[in-house]
Amino acid sequence: MPHITRFAPSPTGFLHLGHAYSACRAAAAAGPDGTFLLRLEDIDATRCTAEFCDAVEEDLRWLGLDWPQPVRRQSQHLEDYTRAITALTGQGLLYPCFCTRKEILAEIGDIHRAPHGPDGPLYPGTCRHRSATERAERIAAGEPYALRLDMTEARRRAGSGLRWHDADAGWQQATPELFGDVVLARKDTPTSYHLAVTLDDAVQGITLITRGTDLFAATHIHRLLQALFGLPVPEYAHHPLLCGPDGKRYAKRDRALTLRSLRADGISPAEVRIRLGLS
Repeated sequence: MPHITRFAPSPTGFLHLGHAYSACRAAAAAGPDGTFLLRLEDIDATRCTAEFCDAVEEDLRWLGLDWPQPVRRQSQHLEDYTRAITALTGQGLLYPCFCTRKEILAEIGDIHRAPHGPDGPLYPGTCRHRSATERAERIAAGEPYALRLDMTEARRRAGSGLRWHDADAGWQQATPELFGDVVLARKDTPTSYHLAVTLDDAVQGITLITRGTDLFAATHIHRLLQALFGLPVPEYAHHPLLCGPDGKRYAKRDRALTLRSLRADGISPAEVRIRLGLS
């Protein structure tokens, strides 16, 4: 069955073997009659550079991959995310949180006994019940804040029976409440990864999302957001993370294993695919 798939790296460094594996898996999953898309998740203006953006396309083409133009870049669609945040705010599903990380840890107390989710200790809800007047005054005063999703209310609005299907793990019951009141935007950052990726996949008509197992848990949140916005639910295929001989997953700090370095050493695309077990 043909699919629309995507590879969506954050251009904060050069692509490494792990990226190559994920990109090739996504391209293959589209099938001969499907469509493979490239998307650049370049919201982080301090770390994402034009050099890294250009390098992503150059390295993937060297690897033998191709995709339709133009490439969707998140930095060019900030208004999409702002509209989504406005919609959720209007529905009473977001609230401003003024807590610093230090204050949150102090509120939690014994971090080892605090409730934990996939991302660590759950936010204790300190700002959830602040009055509208206090919120407005603190925002007007210029205090930094994050916009958190009221998970209890969002879960109630979405209803029961939220499921999604993974190619390997089968049907999954979505339990986004495990993450607590997640941050969906900040004062100076119009979107979080969770919000942007969910909206982008819908806008681009992605029918099969292939990505590493490190993002398996995040799918619970994405399924909730799909329900809140009335978006279609794609299929998922979470593949194992590629690790080196030392058992550690490949990372951008492994500069000797970037596609750019391998190419400079005379390694061919065919040899890279053999090394990835994709030949």
